Amino acid sequence: MNGSNLSRWLVYLLIGVAIMAFLWTYTANNNQRPQVSISQLAQEIKANEVEKIAVSGNGRMVTITYTNPSIEEAQASISGVSALEEVLASYGVSDVDYADGQPAIIYQSPSQWTGLLTTIGLFLPAVIIIVFIYFIMRQAQGSNNQALSFGKSRARMFTGDHPTVTFADVAGCEEAKEELEEVVEFLREPEKFVSFGARIPKGVLLVGSPGTGKTLLAKAVSGEAGVPFFSIAGSEFVEMFVGVGASRVRDLFEQAKRHSPCIIFVDEIDAVGRHRGAGLGGSHDEREQTLNQILVEMDGFDTDTHVIILAATNRPDILDPALMRPGRFDRRVVIDRPDVRGREAIFKVHLRGKPVASNVSVSTLAKSTPGFVGADIENTVNEAALLAARRNKKSIGMSEFHDAVERVQLGPERKSRVITPAEKEIIAYHEAGHALVSHFLPDAMPLRKVTIVPRGMGLGITWYMEDDNLMPNKSQLRARIASALGGRVAEEIVFGEITAGASNDLQQVTKIAQAMVTQYGMSEDLGPRVYGQKQEMVFLGREISEQRDYSDAVAEKIDDEVRQLIDGEYERARRILAEHRQVLDRVTAALLEVETLDAEDFVALVEGRDLPASDPQSPDSQPPRPSTPEVQNASDRTPPKLDMPPSPSPA
Repeated sequence: MNGSNLSRWLVYLLIGVAIMAFLWTYTANNNQRPQVSISQLAQEIKANEVEKIAVSGNGRMVTITYTNPSIEEAQASISGVSALEEVLASYGVSDVDYADGQPAIIYQSPSQWTGLLTTIGLFLPAVIIIVFIYFIMRQAQGSNNQALSFGKSRARMFTGDHPTVTFADVAGCEEAKEELEEVVEFLREPEKFVSFGARIPKGVLLVGSPGTGKTLLAKAVSGEAGVPFFSIAGSEFVEMFVGVGASRVRDLFEQAKRHSPCIIFVDEIDAVGRHRGAGLGGSHDEREQTLNQILVEMDGFDTDTHVIILAATNRPDILDPALMRPGRFDRRVVIDRPDVRGREAIFKVHLRGKPVASNVSVSTLAKSTPGFVGADIENTVNEAALLAARRNKKSIGMSEFHDAVERVQLGPERKSRVITPAEKEIIAYHEAGHALVSHFLPDAMPLRKVTIVPRGMGLGITWYMEDDNLMPNKSQLRARIASALGGRVAEEIVFGEITAGASNDLQQVTKIAQAMVTQYGMSEDLGPRVYGQKQEMVFLGREISEQRDYSDAVAEKIDDEVRQLIDGEYERARRILAEHRQVLDRVTAALLEVETLDAEDFVALVEGRDLPASDPQSPDSQPPRPSTPEVQNASDRTPPKLDMPPSPSPA
């Protein structure tokens, strides 16, 4: 029983004792009656005023009942060991008097509670005082323990006897697993490496984007090695009191040395391992003292132990150089976003033990989720399972997975959002413009779906089948610009004016065009050169400004190049939509009718064919979506935001 439970039970005990004391006092007060002497009792008996005499079980207390009901019962006490008859006989009350109709004496059996209540009454004050003193001492002892353990490590220790995660549960990062398998082999058979004079890396830094599986890999190393595993977050070292972080580091490594060989895993080490000298508190703040102690423990005089440190971070650029040198973190294992084969393997891992329908294609799911990391895939599978349960299905079908992918990547549908008929038509033309421009550009990304059902923050979505291309070429980037401008161009052609709905499209267009000119060297006039250097504060870990390493004349040329690039793609999108105006109207009419078109339906409309009828008996067919509620007065609403989903950032 821990301290908090013990304190709670002590409080309950005190409350119970207090209630018993109150009940005993209340009962004792209610049993109090007027007291009479034995001589007075004898006189009342002779005067025929007494009806009954009851003697308690101990023979010491006498209860008197009078013949007159208006007279309250009284009590008399007998001193010594004499019986009541003997006492009354000494006062002239004999057996003859009783025979004349005087009251008889009734002896009552002793009560079971009399002795208990008497004992409680005697010892209750002492018990209350003892329990109160014990409670105070317990609280003081707990406070002292907390004060003494303030500098102790808060790392959680796992023995490794019953592993919950192994390398079989990790997929999509085979190279990282190979690097860590060597660490596991050293922990299992250290003599194999020592015989060759080899030194195992003391520290392994896991680097990757959030959700790629850094912590999962560390757990798998612990499960495979079968050795003690200490897990702690970087933020748990630092406190507001000076010296606490360094003390916890010393205590952690002392525990690890006692349990060696073992593994220490520090999650989010950038919380304590940032570059020294960049803090707001100068060069001697608490965080830097903690980092100095970590550096000493990892590669000091007394570090010849079989203790391996694993650390995870998604910002390796802000770590202190002394922490990254050989001898501390010797290896840097990069866990990148999985490719299509990695995503397929991750899907297989998360689909274990789940009732999956026979029509589910794991390869199709992997191809339809570019850019997803392990956490995204796990969330997708969970969302699909929730949808199948909500729809009362016996297995998870392909339709649930498609809906789950859309929910994770685009956000949930918001069918109840109020949209006027005029706004709905603008949204339909806007999204149809995006889709048509990308369809007639060979270098554009293929269309996956176009919808005017609000999802996330957008009133309409044009969703492309993005690939894993890490090096898009100039033609592909220009096609992205033209596709993003297609919605604004469609509004201008059809309605003769533009809305504020293309704000996010313009942000993407400007970002891509500026990167092409200043970072990718794709400008014909400015040549292959990078213009502008990013500056960032290590303490903040964010870019705060851009240093201009070029003249004002070059800046003017950059602006001209960006403008010419965007204007050229704007005119190309205008030519495509003007040439296919009838197709634009046909696609828009279909969107207003069915609200969502997939790639096959869109291609059928572009080629002049009718939409294929959906099979209502198909288990994966969805019921028709209800029309969006309409209102006539929407003057108080903000301008619609018609945004395409963000494209993957160019490498």
